[in-house]
Amino acid sequence: MDAFFVSVELLDHPEYVGLPSVAAHDAPRSVISSASYEARALGIRSAMPLSAAKRLCPNVVVLGLNFAKYKEYSQKVMAIFHEYTPLVEPLSIDEAFLDVSGATKLFGSAEQIAHQIRARVLAETGLPCSVGVAESKFVAKIASGKAKPRGVMVVEPDETLEFLHPLPIEALWGVGRKTAEVLHKRGLHTVGDVADAPEQSLIGALGESTGHHLHELAWGRDARQVQTERVEKSIGREHTFNADVTDHEFLKATLLDHAEHVGRTLRAQDIEARTIGLKVTFSDFEQVTRSRTLMEPTSVSREIHRIVCELLDELRLGGRAVRLIGVRAASLVEAGTA
Repeated sequence: MDAFFVSVELLDHPEYVGLPSVAAHDAPRSVISSASYEARALGIRSAMPLSAAKRLCPNVVVLGLNFAKYKEYSQKVMAIFHEYTPLVEPLSIDEAFLDVSGATKLFGSAEQIAHQIRARVLAETGLPCSVGVAESKFVAKIASGKAKPRGVMVVEPDETLEFLHPLPIEALWGVGRKTAEVLHKRGLHTVGDVADAPEQSLIGALGESTGHHLHELAWGRDARQVQTERVEKSIGREHTFNADVTDHEFLKATLLDHAEHVGRTLRAQDIEARTIGLKVTFSDFEQVTRSRTLMEPTSVSREIHRIVCELLDELRLGGRAVRLIGVRAASLVEAGTA
């Protein structure tokens, strides 16, 4: 979906169409969840503090946030996808992979299906979307980003390497800031550079798993199938304070609320976590995360709270002001798994 949250809000506020606008709570410490393309042209991005966006554009329109409404429209869009294929893998509330290899006899080529879906989503919901078409999930996702806004991009199998190799290394799944630094230091700046590098050299720099993974992607090889059952990778809760917090006990009280929410969610899904994590963002926006892997998985809120409090104590904040604090449960397994 194109600027999904903003697009949904603009359905109720057509007078703001074409203006720089953002989906965010209009509060001093608010962070932007989505920005219109007009706002993006001014340098405004999601995850940016609203205060920074207002400095870039004092007249930016703040549309508010309504997650119940976003969920409702997401369900409408996903229902359209399912009319073309049962093989739909939601990535998030506004994005999904579709395997249409079994639908071409009924609906036409993959490109024709892409145009049909885009037109139907717009006609039936009023929302714009963009579609990438390729033989692998990795390339299709990149193509969908290149197609934005309101477009369709098709990457034919014999055009895959021509499409991929000029892209910056950051386009590869799994290349974050630290991995990019390692690759840049080795003179690898594009996907083509990674493809041309000896695989053993990548493994030596990044480890067996990451080195092999990036080498395969750089050659357009991604064998992963569309998975119709989405498995939760982690469950978390975090909160940005309206004013910076230095009170250690108040932070622990906030963590208790977060731990109870995470534990409740785990128990409702009959799963447990082997890893418990703490996230802290300081007033200068420095972010730290700490985690602990458990001998036995848990979904007990008090145990989760005990662990994150110990992780917080280990940080030795020394009076540093905290802007955001959060709890995350990861390495999820079925309840009762030893």
